[in-house]
This record gives sequence, structure tokens and C-alpha cells, in this order.
Amino acid sequence: MTWVGLAIALAGALGYALGAALQQYEAVAQGATLKLVKRPRWWIGGVIGFTGASLHAVALSFAPLVVVQPISVATLVFAVPLAAFMYGRKPYKAEIFGSIAVAVGLLWLMLLVPQEHVTPRLGTPAALAFLAVIGVVVLITQVAARRVEGANKALLLSVGAGAVTASVSTFVRVVGGGLEGDLSRLLHWFTLAVPVLLICAVVLLQKSYAVGYFGIAYAGVQVIDPITSVLAGAILLGEPLPTSPSTAVPAVIAAALTVGGTITLGRLAPDHSKDRPAPVAASPEPSPLPATSDLR
Repeated sequence: MTWVGLAIALAGALGYALGAALQQYEAVAQGATLKLVKRPRWWIGGVIGFTGASLHAVALSFAPLVVVQPISVATLVFAVPLAAFMYGRKPYKAEIFGSIAVAVGLLWLMLLVPQEHVTPRLGTPAALAFLAVIGVVVLITQVAARRVEGANKALLLSVGAGAVTASVSTFVRVVGGGLEGDLSRLLHWFTLAVPVLLICAVVLLQKSYAVGYFGIAYAGVQVIDPITSVLAGAILLGEPLPTSPSTAVPAVIAAALTVGGTITLGRLAPDHSKDRPAPVAASPEPSPLPATSDLR
């Protein structure tokens, strides 16, 4: 069943990457405002991304968080070129190398996590404490993002978005993985929390995309989401983490790759949509009429 979950997760991740590229293009053009709902391409990206997220949710019903979450990281290699294509240009070499470094580093980190299936169980007090921590992360990143610009702003906003996205995955894992054939278990506030958290994640994602640095925004989400999910799986759901000393050196190297790739993506220039209206040039001041002499 784990391999079924992996296959579904890969299909979902590819759809999520395409949807993200489409929505980022529109978010740069219109800003993270309600104007986006008038853009057909934004809705198409949303439908594709939602389909990918739904497949991801199905995958979480077949396999644990620590197995499914890393699959989405691999799509960073596809998402960045897709975004470049949207702007009618070739991907920069730095985009390609940065994306590969982040994907390889994070996948390496995730592969160090033991793959054992544990039926997820989460109590209400622990769930509320988890949501409180996520709320604090979002608050801090939102406040800090107002004080910076450029790639740093996109990265901070993506950290908040990634944390909320991880909370969606965690609750989906608890609801889907804990059913065990009993549909009555869907009648729980955890089920209602999923769409609410998903809406919050979408809003935060659009804000991070609108800054214009798709590589750093997407990478930020893809790094924070699985790491937070794995920690939640280990701390809250009892899923295992690596404890062998032999994993320490590979983990350091993998982390260095991830950080280096993220820094590389953060140094790229922002994209600007061709749909963004050009600023209206100020009209020149009218020249004063020459003074005329009195006719006598």
C-alpha cells in the first residue's frame, strides 16, 4: 500500500507544481487581491493545484507523512522551469542548480527517516497546541515580512504558508489514516479543520507568490511543509525519526545542499508578468505662452 501512496503522491505533486506556476503568474500581475478571482488562468491553476492536493490527501491515506511528504519536494525541479515558461523565457542556470540542490538535499534528509507505518492518533489538546504553534509561526512571519522587501519577503511569507500547508497534511493524515474502514470517524472537528486551514494556506501562498520570486517562494514552502509535517508526525503521531549516529554526517550534507540551493534561488531577480499594466507616464507640463507685445 505504501507504493500505491507514493505513486498517487507523485501524480498529485506534479499537478500541484503546474497549478502553482499558473497562479504565481497571475498573482504577480494582479497582486494577492480579490482581483485574482476574475482571472480564468488563476482559476485553472487553482483547479489543477486542488486536484494535485486532493491526490496528495488520498496518498496520505495509504502511506505515512514521513513517506508521502518528501515526494512533493521533487516537483521543485519541474515547477521552476514551468514558471519560467510562463514568462516566455528559459530557466536561468541558477534556477536549475538551486532547484536541484534543494530537491536533492531535502529528499536526502527525508530518506533518512525510517519508513514504518503507524496508525495516526491525535487528541484534541495536542491538536489545539499544534494549531497554536502554527498560528504563532504565521504571525511572526507576517509581521517580519512587512519590514523587508524582495526575496526575504517572499521567503518569510512562504515559511508561514508552508507551516499552514503542513498542518493541512497533518490533519488529513489523521483523518484519512485513522478511518480504518469506519466512515463515522469523519464526524469530527478535525475534518472541518482541513478546509479552513486549506483556505488559509491558499491565501498565504498567493501573498508569497505575488512578491515575484517564484523559485524562493516555492522552495520555501516545499522545505517548511515536509519538515514541519515530519516533526508533527514524529512528535504528535508517534512516527519514527532516525536515531542512528551514522545518519548524522549525511544529514549535515543534505541540510547544506538544501540551504545552499535556497540561498541561490533567493539571489535571483524577480519575475514580472507581461500582463501587469505599464505605469502611466506623467504628462508634460504645458509650456507657458510667450508674452506678446502690445500692438500700437
